[in-house]
Amino acid sequence: MDEYRILAINPGSTSTKFAVYFNEECKLNKTLRHSIDDLSRYTNILQQFDYRKGMIIDSLVEEGFEVDRIKYIIGRGGLTYPLESGVYLVNNEMLLHASQGVYGQHASNLGPLIADYIANQIPGAQAFIADPVVTDEISDIARITGHPNFEKRSIFHALNQKATARFHAKKQGEIYEDMNLIVAHLGGGISVGAHQKGRVVDVNNGLDGDGPFSPERSGGLPTGQVIDWCFDSNMTKDEVRRMVVGEGGYVAYLKTNNAKEVEELAGRGDAQAKLIQDAMAYQIAKSIGQMAVVFDGVVDAILLTGGVAYNNYLTDYIRKKVQFIAEVFVYPGEDELEALAKNALRVAREEVVAQKYQPRYPKG
Repeated sequence: MDEYRILAINPGSTSTKFAVYFNEECKLNKTLRHSIDDLSRYTNILQQFDYRKGMIIDSLVEEGFEVDRIKYIIGRGGLTYPLESGVYLVNNEMLLHASQGVYGQHASNLGPLIADYIANQIPGAQAFIADPVVTDEISDIARITGHPNFEKRSIFHALNQKATARFHAKKQGEIYEDMNLIVAHLGGGISVGAHQKGRVVDVNNGLDGDGPFSPERSGGLPTGQVIDWCFDSNMTKDEVRRMVVGEGGYVAYLKTNNAKEVEELAGRGDAQAKLIQDAMAYQIAKSIGQMAVVFDGVVDAILLTGGVAYNNYLTDYIRKKVQFIAEVFVYPGEDELEALAKNALRVAREEVVAQKYQPRYPKG
């Protein structure tokens, strides 16, 4: 059997994670932490490029890996323009859009940039991304918002949702593209997707505040009250955005984004912590119920994944609410590096063809 050497890269807000795989075997999995002091030297995400890619290369050398033998480098996809699920070759257009952060500034924008840089240093190497957060397979009817000035955006945990759905299908002896699945990623942000025969045809925007609230995001808020608040409070645009993303959910109610801490507080009898935790589970269950409508109620399974899915109380709460729709399976945690590596391996083994980045540009 041929041996394919893969480098997977996942830049996060305060860390850069990377892993080296030889086929399915993980040879190195490392998390490089970045302190506030480290990152305060840079005024934007793009300026962190040299710092982060240098740390990855130095670490690979220190660990004794022959970097020039790694031919597949795959990074987490950033906030470029929308595109369908799949594995994509990094090209100049993608690099431009990631550099610009056309859909927002996030450390994941560095994923294709770092992958491309390292691949260019290795003869015969190629750079890829897979299932980025802007993966967009939403149906036309789901895209309508209620006013032509606004269009629903697909920004969600596509990489982990897709990997979990494929894992579940394989475990059940089924094919992902033949199943109707509802997948809920439960983390710092929460996204609930309707996977119809391999396509996520509807999903809440887990970044901008759509759907259930989460440990640090507000979820959907009463529109009229938000309008009044914005005009009456004299808040800036950035302050309002932070209220929705970063300072909402658990942070707003309980002054922490640590879901484990809230779980422990609720378990010790803290009534407010229990109420807010229950409310989050209640909203997640309602979102799952909404997605069941997409399938006319014909759902093969409901999958709960992400770090918060380790909370058995919360997943049991959700299960009781939605098990009438379909059987509930819990796959706690996430391994985005493994998911990236598996996607690169599928390309190496010619099971899929890496696509060209041809995004769907927004209207106007």
